[in-house]
Amino acid sequence: MTVIDILTRVDAICQKYDKYDVDKLNGANVAGDDPFARLYASVDADINQCVEKAETAKQEKNRAAVVALNAEIRRTKAKLLEEDLPKLQRLAVKKVKGLTKEEIATRSDLVAALPDRIQSIPDGSSSATKKNGTWGGASGSRTGGAIQFDSTADGNFDDEYFKGTEESNQFRREYEMRRIKQDEGLNVIGEGLETLKNMASDMNEELDRQVPLMDEMDDKVDRANADLKNTNVRLKETVLQLRSSRNFCIDIILLCVILGIAAYLYNVLKK
Repeated sequence: MTVIDILTRVDAICQKYDKYDVDKLNGANVAGDDPFARLYASVDADINQCVEKAETAKQEKNRAAVVALNAEIRRTKAKLLEEDLPKLQRLAVKKVKGLTKEEIATRSDLVAALPDRIQSIPDGSSSATKKNGTWGGASGSRTGGAIQFDSTADGNFDDEYFKGTEESNQFRREYEMRRIKQDEGLNVIGEGLETLKNMASDMNEELDRQVPLMDEMDDKVDRANADLKNTNVRLKETVLQLRSSRNFCIDIILLCVILGIAAYLYNVLKK
């Protein structure tokens, strides 16, 4: 095979995969015309972002920031594997006008290579299980030998495997200190709640003792109201009686006055 033949074949391969170049797709703005190209460009951008975040997490010194970045990477990987990848697989085998069988097969190859790229992104949780090999495709197979762990001959893990670094030990100490402070705060809150509970129980008992007294006071007030009504009735009757007897006395006095005047007139006329 001559150099010209090699260059010709390389040109053909480049032209074959050129339409899936994400940079060119974004520059030409043709992703909107092809759902597969649009979704593939989005997936490729997400993978690149995950790789950048993984590199940032590798260089980050703050433990909390590393945990947050790894969590974002895991969420993105789960979304890509569970949502975007099945959509791409359906779009890859979908017949599109203007595409040949070879181009459709090329799309399937591109989709089949995505799980390797996604799984190879370190996320802080799968690095230990993939330490001695690389994961395979979407079917779950892998190449590079069987999965190996840092274990001893009897199958137990070596002590150095679980040995923490200075950073992890400092993070654990800080976590323990904060947990102790939180427990102390919760204990104070619990004591305050216990005090409030005892006060509420005492108030309830005192109210229970006051209920019979309040009932007795209500009975006394009812009896006093009834006695007051009876007293008012009797007083009214007494006032009416006094008023009638006073009128009788006035009538007798007036009668005596009239008789006196009549007697005086009689004596005057008789003389």
